[in-house]
Amino acid sequence: MMNYAVDVRDLRVVRGGQVVLRDVSAQVEVGSVTGLLGPSGCGKTTLLRSVVGVQTVAGGEVRVLGSPAGSPALRDHIGYVTQAPSVYGDLSVMENLRYFTAVLGAPRGDPERVIAAVGLAGKEKARADRLSGGQRARVSLAAALLGAPRVLVLDEPTVGLDPVLRAELWGLFHRLAAGEDPVTFLISSHVMDEASRCTRLLLMREGRILASDTPEGLLARTGARDVEGAFLRLVGAQS
Repeated sequence: MMNYAVDVRDLRVVRGGQVVLRDVSAQVEVGSVTGLLGPSGCGKTTLLRSVVGVQTVAGGEVRVLGSPAGSPALRDHIGYVTQAPSVYGDLSVMENLRYFTAVLGAPRGDPERVIAAVGLAGKEKARADRLSGGQRARVSLAAALLGAPRVLVLDEPTVGLDPVLRAELWGLFHRLAAGEDPVTFLISSHVMDEASRCTRLLLMREGRILASDTPEGLLARTGARDVEGAFLRLVGAQS
């Protein structure tokens, strides 16, 4: 189990009388950039919330870095970026990060470190609500990096961004994963062409995991030309 940063076993989530996750099992390898891909409404956000430990579950087990999801011991080791903006628009980049540093009890010098890490040097005094969408996404990511977490859970971090900004963020994810203190990424997306940017993939549909493999392995298994084609063949095989 400790070979995995995230280990999900037979996870079941019921909300409003409806089964949202159906006995989901999945693993995220340490140091990987793992993509959780699937159409909107398939349960990706619910799975991410379960990994972070903020989702009520009906059954199964989720462990992060060997501890139950949501354990106090994980507070300093897991970062979470939601789809909604997670920074204060009327504060500057630096003011936002100093505030979150105080809340988290992170080292006082962390804002400068994470600003450099996400490529926002020179924007420290800019108000968050006057930044571009890509820059705001970087501020949210910087906040999640405070305290040097070992696992980052990102919910659709590139949604609404142009292709250039998306490519820049994926490049940043890989640099952080390959650093001296590697960060493990679990990143959700409904954009299938982002699959090639991941080291491993979890394909999801209707509350179930259809496949867990590398992009290359998935194409080899299905004989498809791209991940979208592989996804459709897997869906067809279940019909």
